Amino acid sequence: MGFIHNVEISWDALLNAFTNGHGDHLYFLDKMTGEIFFVSAALEDEDFWRQMETNQERFLEIPPFDLRVERQIISDFINTIKDHDLKSMLDGFQSGRKPYGNLDDILEFFPDDQERLAGLKDDFLSRRVKNWLEEHNLFTVEATSLSTLSP
Repeated sequence: MGFIHNVEISWDALLNAFTNGHGDHLYFLDKMTGEIFFVSAALEDEDFWRQMETNQERFLEIPPFDLRVERQIISDFINTIKDHDLKSMLDGFQSGRKPYGNLDDILEFFPDDQERLAGLKDDFLSRRVKNWLEEHNLFTVEATSLSTLSP
């Protein structure tokens, strides 16, 4: 028979790990303590990796950030833009044409659209994190803290 183990996991730390853009870091969640930590992907400590493998039920690797997904969110967002001038600038940004190099700089002049894009990204990320948690039999209790249920 299994037991239930409740542990608080920092939602902000989990979101930060999921949005990690550093390919040289691997993030892990300790299901027993709720701690989120990272190590260098180039770490050559055999004892550490052996211990991680021995305790794979306890430590979950957090999947790396996928830039393709962000590009798809931005593309979908651009397709919803009604303002012709903004849409033209964002199309230029997306295709890499100069001088449209920075999305944040463009949207700075369109605060409603900037906020809408941020909301789309946040919603996607929250769903992704919650789905990942459920795939690993971890369940959220509320938006700011999580509870882990272990068999």
